[in-house]
Amino acid sequence: MHDVDFGFTEEQLLIQDVARRIAQEKIAPSAEHFDKSGEFPLANIQLLGENGLMGIEVPAEYGGAGMDPVAYVLAMVEIAAADAAHSTIMSVNNSLFCNGILANGTEAQKQKYVRAIAEGAEIGAFALTEPQSGSDATAMRCRAVKQADGSFIVNGKKSWITSGPVAKYIVLFAMTDPSKASRGISAFLIDTAREGFHRGKTEPKLGIRASATCEIEFTDYVVQPDELLGDEGHGFKIAMGVLDAGRIGIASQAIGIGRAAYEATLAYVRERQAFGQPIGAFQMTQAKIADMKCKLDAALLLTLRAAWLKGQGKRFTTEAAVAKLTASEGAMWIAHQAVQIHGGMGYSKEMPLERYFRDAKITEIYEGTSEIQRLVIARHETGLR
Repeated sequence: MHDVDFGFTEEQLLIQDVARRIAQEKIAPSAEHFDKSGEFPLANIQLLGENGLMGIEVPAEYGGAGMDPVAYVLAMVEIAAADAAHSTIMSVNNSLFCNGILANGTEAQKQKYVRAIAEGAEIGAFALTEPQSGSDATAMRCRAVKQADGSFIVNGKKSWITSGPVAKYIVLFAMTDPSKASRGISAFLIDTAREGFHRGKTEPKLGIRASATCEIEFTDYVVQPDELLGDEGHGFKIAMGVLDAGRIGIASQAIGIGRAAYEATLAYVRERQAFGQPIGAFQMTQAKIADMKCKLDAALLLTLRAAWLKGQGKRFTTEAAVAKLTASEGAMWIAHQAVQIHGGMGYSKEMPLERYFRDAKITEIYEGTSEIQRLVIARHETGLR
């Protein structure tokens, strides 16, 4: 175990405060509208960008807030507690898009792609999943064939692309040498305004409905040599590194959802009367409150641990998986119990409890399912593959 210090700095608390203010003043009041309509909340996302929340760990020279992973966790929790869909968009821009380019991109790539996203001028996306390959990313069919001039011709489909319908730039993973399996995957920077790029229909989803998701397709799309991200054949390694960081974001999102459900429940059990007393006085309800509190605290501390390790430049793959698994399953359990405690009101669209319940589910699925997190953790612990 490492000595971990969670004495938050003034800067970390400041960005948490900025996130909380925007979450409460702008996002929470509009969450129900966006959930019902499925519209993309562009104005709110631009506001988050203008306040440094779309590039929290991005250095100031690339238009970001220049903060650390712990600050990112604190801000993400606040946004997710107001609305999970907004935090999904924020997570993709921060974790999946900016992280990979900062770690592997050239100076020119950082200036062009990271700055636009970190400042909130454009939306970014991350394209790894395909219709036939989710958890098994090496079964990739999207092809990028190298030409004599160093450019690549891309053909293929990607599915479940968060922010796909609105993204200007996308980090794409495609097979450049199928004979090498995972070592034959390369990463590319895609401009969606270019010929050969097509967006499919926006997916109708159970939860995070304001976060637009679609299938994308490439037909003889030309990638220039300077749009290769990192070295040829290093795409899988880049993707896995990015997903490690992304899991900190999704764990934070799950904490925010869980916290919102918990706080609503806490208020409800104090006020709601049954059999002549507040329902919070009944032992069965109290047991659920205690378990909610434990799961929430455990998730937060484990997520801060992973973020702190990342900020220290230490390995954090297992810690990120532990955090994501604990936080996502905790959020789902808390939201489930919250609906149960609220009874009929929990099941009603009149209250946000059913939205928390729907939103919590996705945290157990994307950026590595709970099953994949268990594999990552167990393989690390046993040394067996």
